[in-house]
Amino acid sequence: MRAFTRFSYSRSDHKVVARKPPTTPRKKASQERSRATVDALVEATARILVKDGFEKTSTNRIAEVAGVSVGSLYQYFPSKEALVAAVIDRHNEEIMGLVRATLIEVADLPIEKAVRRLVTVAVAAHRINPELHRVLAEQIPRAGKLDVEAFNREVHTLVRAYLDSRRKEMRRIDLDVATFICVSAIEAVAHNIVLNQAEMPPDKMVQTLVDETTRMVVGFLK
Repeated sequence: MRAFTRFSYSRSDHKVVARKPPTTPRKKASQERSRATVDALVEATARILVKDGFEKTSTNRIAEVAGVSVGSLYQYFPSKEALVAAVIDRHNEEIMGLVRATLIEVADLPIEKAVRRLVTVAVAAHRINPELHRVLAEQIPRAGKLDVEAFNREVHTLVRAYLDSRRKEMRRIDLDVATFICVSAIEAVAHNIVLNQAEMPPDKMVQTLVDETTRMVVGFLK
């Protein structure tokens, strides 16, 4: 696809209106061969994004790296933005798997221990394929509003459920506010560790950030 944004001309109001490229797959892969094709396309998209960035990524290049025809690509994905959305979904699901497992693990732990574990895992999750994470963080706004809301809602729902179970350890505070601030603070630290990783000593600094973020979040809750 040559252009990132297509335009349509409205005669009624004489305005140029941006038309967002579609980001929803055309169909789901149900058979093993189809799933293999989709997997190859999504993996190829991720590799090209890391290597060349969003602007230089094209459906022709994705199909070439995946080893499939452009026609086969368009059977499943209507645009490169749809493929980027699929990459984001997979990356988020990988992170979400760690988050779900951790919240089950800390369900019966007091707040301080649970928060420390959550911060540690959040940092570790964001360091899964950090090059891809950095590219997605930079490119998502340029690719239009890709749907990451379901991922964010699940994180908030799980953290809120944990905090609700530990109300006796917390000061009096609105649970939704507490959830929003806790998730936002932990996410911001973990996210920025990845974005600025090249500028800091990895292990010692990361551990310090985990310690200080834990202290900040626990202090806020109590």
